[in-house]
Amino acid sequence: MTVGTEKKYYITTPIYYVNGLPHVGSALTTISCDVLARYQRLLGNDAYFLTGTDENAPKVQEAAAKAGVPVLDFVNRLAEAFEDCWKKLHIEPNDFIRTTEPRHLKVVQEFVTRLKDAGYVYLDTYEGWYSVSDETFFRDSEVKEGIAIETGKPVVRVQEENYFFKLSAFGDRLLEHIEANPEFLQPEFRKNEVIGFIREGLRDMSITRANKGWGIPVPGDGSKVIYVWFDALINYLAVTGWPDDPNWESRWPADLHFMGKEIFVRFHATLWPAMLMALNLPLPKQVYAHGWWTVQGAKGGKTGASLPHPTRLTQLISDRSGADFDLAADAQRYLLCREMNFGLDTEYSVENCLRRYNTDLANDLGNLLNRTINMLAKFCDGVVPKADRHDTEIVALAEQVRTEFQKSMKEFRLNTALETAWKLVGRMNKYIDERAPWAQAKVAASGDATAANELAVTLYTSLESARVVGVLVSPFMPVASEAVLKQLGISTSSQTLRWKDTEWGGLMPGSRTADPMPIFPRIQELSVDDDVLFALGSANPEHVSTEDQKEGTSPVSDMTNSSTLPIGSPIPPPDLEAKEEIGLIGIEDFMKVHLQVAEILAAEPVPNATKLLRLIVQAGEDDTRTILAGIAEYYTPEELVGRQVVVVANLQPRKMRGIESQGMLLAADLDGRAILLKPDQVVPVGSRVR
Repeated sequence: MTVGTEKKYYITTPIYYVNGLPHVGSALTTISCDVLARYQRLLGNDAYFLTGTDENAPKVQEAAAKAGVPVLDFVNRLAEAFEDCWKKLHIEPNDFIRTTEPRHLKVVQEFVTRLKDAGYVYLDTYEGWYSVSDETFFRDSEVKEGIAIETGKPVVRVQEENYFFKLSAFGDRLLEHIEANPEFLQPEFRKNEVIGFIREGLRDMSITRANKGWGIPVPGDGSKVIYVWFDALINYLAVTGWPDDPNWESRWPADLHFMGKEIFVRFHATLWPAMLMALNLPLPKQVYAHGWWTVQGAKGGKTGASLPHPTRLTQLISDRSGADFDLAADAQRYLLCREMNFGLDTEYSVENCLRRYNTDLANDLGNLLNRTINMLAKFCDGVVPKADRHDTEIVALAEQVRTEFQKSMKEFRLNTALETAWKLVGRMNKYIDERAPWAQAKVAASGDATAANELAVTLYTSLESARVVGVLVSPFMPVASEAVLKQLGISTSSQTLRWKDTEWGGLMPGSRTADPMPIFPRIQELSVDDDVLFALGSANPEHVSTEDQKEGTSPVSDMTNSSTLPIGSPIPPPDLEAKEEIGLIGIEDFMKVHLQVAEILAAEPVPNATKLLRLIVQAGEDDTRTILAGIAEYYTPEELVGRQVVVVANLQPRKMRGIESQGMLLAADLDGRAILLKPDQVVPVGSRVR
């Protein structure tokens, strides 16, 4: 590193595949990284935040052909859509890289050339399984009956001459690095997945495809282009200026690669570190993977609607609340980060977001801010009072909140960081009710000095708590944070705030607050029907390929009637015919459904699936079958064994995760939780349910 050049805190999103428009999945990842970059600046660190688009895949070329436009025009339009969307969500990357840029092409070819010179790339013939949907090669053990077990997508047998990367040479070194650097891969349970993957044995990886006019040519061999995943990963290094810029080490190694779980194990936690090891380059300090959103229809059933397009959802919040669009965008930033259980999969619902908008923003934060400023105007003419003491309980709570907030942010648990901040908000709303400043003011008006001082304590404590929260949430809601502070009489940019501003006592007695105005007006209409969901959807038949993105999608149990969508995946256009309302059926139709009582003999988790359990059930005297059910969040395998359930016995078998499911359990949907149905007394296995 050049003398005098400080290392920046370098954070990256994955670069997004341009066969679809942005949605709240890709928005969550990008907002999270923007939040983390802003938080680093709040701590006083020089953060460098990168995002971008992945444009060199054959499927992008195919999507452009289907759309009838030149492929470069196609990717230009979608890259612009991502940049515009991020801008409207107040996402401010320091750089936005596109893999079609000359700077990226140059670095990729230099990287591959050096790998060849070091003896880690060689020419050979590849024969094996390839998933077109995932754009991923799979070994024989990862495929069953023509399906990739990991993703559930079909594979084809291919044979072609390609260049290979000697990934097999790095298994031991990767395991040694993981053991020596406990914080390298997070969260912990995903690190264990990586360790298991490496211990299965790494094989050399085909890193080129035949050149069909799109992609980065292999240096010295224009008949081939570099495999999209191999080229895409190098973007993180390309923006540093490696190898020519003398200051490239001021950014590298990356401090944090942040992404959805589907691209963690195979690519970011295994392939990318091995590629860097091959050139003796430093590895990123941390690689973190969060879970997926799962989505349901408006009434709990399957829906053809896609995850919402971020700015359409912002507009919905703005329209229904009357909030300014920029404040609605900040609300959406808050809602996505607060709703996601970082690390695990989380159910996504527009209605849940609207409800949390009301409870957290309009009610809790709005109530604390607005009624305190109103009381200050009424009792103190809008001037912040000076009390002879601070409330030690609230000061201690504020300090505890600061500590817990920092711990959550360090662990990338953004939802718990916000939950922690709201401990102070919730306590202060109760505090105001307990202290009853209106009663204190009445006594103080009679000349009681003690009551006047207690009123000053109450009002200052409430105002100062609102200020501390306003600073804490500035990485999440930069515009709203400034609006909160402005109402408290503090005119400052969220960019200039520093961690010391969260310390107690920053609000100056004698200063004057602004007129109170609701920042987040309450939403009256919380219901969201399928028509609204379709209107919000990010799918665009004119521009979006209906193929799945290379990250793949995850099959789920029929029992839960939900669909799981990986963050960053494209969404198919809505099936308009599926929107027809369910009509009445006759008894003859119902009798076609064979319901019967079964007993669960065994239960176990499905590998690499967070929601699925594999159940062995006895559905009759000579009828033992396997059923997959998405109930792992609600039931442990141990509590299911021996339980009687009701099953659909004549349902067409369906293969998921390479396992054939031979039926479906019946369950009630209670606010998204699956409650298994069972007889109210033990009955013979195989008994018909009518």
